[in-house]
Amino acid sequence: MKRRRLPAMLLIPLMFAIIGCSAKQPSADGNPRNMESDRSSSKQEIKLRIAWWGGQSRHDYTLKLIAMYQELNPNVKIDTEYAGFDDFWKKLAPQAAANQLPDIIQMDISYLTQYATKDQLEDLSELTNNGTIDVRSASPETIDSGRVDGKLYGIPLGVNAMGTTYDAAMLKEAGISAIPKSWTWSDLEQIAKRMKAKGKVLDHMRFDQFFPYYLRTQDQHYFSQDGTSLGFSDPRYFIDYFTMYLEWYEAGYMRDWDKESLSKLTPEENPIALGDGFMTMAWSNQFTSLQEAAKKPLSLTGLPGPNGDQGLYLKPTMLFSIAKSSKQKTEAAKFISWFLNDVEANKLIKGDRGIPISSKVKEGLKPTLSEEETKVYDYVTWVEKNSSPMDPPDPIGSAEVSKLLRDMQEQILFRKLTVEEAAVKFMSEANAILAKNKK
Repeated sequence: MKRRRLPAMLLIPLMFAIIGCSAKQPSADGNPRNMESDRSSSKQEIKLRIAWWGGQSRHDYTLKLIAMYQELNPNVKIDTEYAGFDDFWKKLAPQAAANQLPDIIQMDISYLTQYATKDQLEDLSELTNNGTIDVRSASPETIDSGRVDGKLYGIPLGVNAMGTTYDAAMLKEAGISAIPKSWTWSDLEQIAKRMKAKGKVLDHMRFDQFFPYYLRTQDQHYFSQDGTSLGFSDPRYFIDYFTMYLEWYEAGYMRDWDKESLSKLTPEENPIALGDGFMTMAWSNQFTSLQEAAKKPLSLTGLPGPNGDQGLYLKPTMLFSIAKSSKQKTEAAKFISWFLNDVEANKLIKGDRGIPISSKVKEGLKPTLSEEETKVYDYVTWVEKNSSPMDPPDPIGSAEVSKLLRDMQEQILFRKLTVEEAAVKFMSEANAILAKNKK
C-alpha cells in the first residue's frame, strides 16, 4: 500500500515541535539547560548520613530539624547516627579507619586536628568562598577557629565561653552579695570558706579546662602554637595552681574526690543541682540545662582573675565537618548552610549548640528568648568584649595529655605525689607525647 505524504504545511510545525522538545532552554540564571535532564535530576534521591553526640533533648530536636529539612528538600534523605560524647568517638574511630565516615560529622575542637591531619575531612574553604555554605553573617574570627594549618575543616555551629554559675539566693542567705564579673581567686576562696560553714561546696573545676584558663591569665598556654610541646616551660605555674587547688580541697571547700570521680558530669549530678553546692564553673551553653536540673533560678558571671579577660575566650561549642570520603559534599554543605542560617530551625535549637554564629539569626531569635536564654546571650556578648583570641585547636595527643593531667590531679589530692613531683612528671611525660608531632 502506498504511503501518503503529509502536506508541507503540517510538516513545518511538526519540525519546530521536535526541535523545541530537544533544545536546551534557559535556566533561571539565564544559562541554557536541558529541560528533560533538569526534571530527572530534580527527582533524583540524594542520601546523606549525619552523626552527632548529645543528650536525649538534643537528639529529639535534631531529628525534628532533619524532618524539617527533608520536607523542604523532598529528594534528600538523611540517615542519622547519635550517641553520648564518649560513645560517639568510639564509634567514629573505626568508621574513619574503614573510610566510611558519615557525610556530616559533628566535630569537637579537641578532635579537629586529629581527623584533619589524617586527611579524613574536606577543606571547606571553596564551599564557603562560593557561598554554598553561607557564612557572611558570621565573624571571620569565628570561622577561623575551624582552621588547621590554614585550611577550613570545620564550621562552628555556635560559640560559648566558660563562666561561673551560682545560686545567688543561697549566697545572699549567707550574707554574700552578687558576684561581679571582675573578681579574683582570693574572692572565691573567701566565699568558699563562708559557704563551707553553711555546709555548701564548690564544684570541682575540671582539670583540662581551668588549668589552661589559669595559664592564659598568666600569659602562658597549655600547648605550644605548633602543638609539639606544652606552652609553658616553668613548673611554677603548675605548682601555684595545684597548690591552691589542694589547699581548697583539704579545707573541705569541694566534695570528696571519690564521689566526684564517679560522676558522669550530667547536670543532674552537679552539686548545685543536688542542693549541696553553691557554685559550678561550666560552659555557657550548659547554663540552661543546669538551671533546669536545679529547678531554681541561677546566675551567670565571669571567671576569677586577675587578668580574667586574658584567660577568657570564645570557643566553638562544636563544629560541622564534611568527610573527605563523602560523595555528596555539595549537598552536605547545603544542609550545614541551612542549619546555620535558618531562623525557624534555630528556634528549635535554642542555643543548645551555643550562641548562633549568624548575626541575623541572633537578631531573629531575640524576641523568642526566655529569661534564662537571655542571661546566656548577655553573658556571651560581655565575653566578646572582655576576652582574648582562642588558642589553636588542640594538637594530636591532647587527649592523652589531659588524661595524664587528670591522673596527676588525683595523685596530688590523694597525697601520692607532692605538687612539685607531679609538676616534673606531668611536664616530662606531656612533652614526650607532644614531641611526636614534630616533623
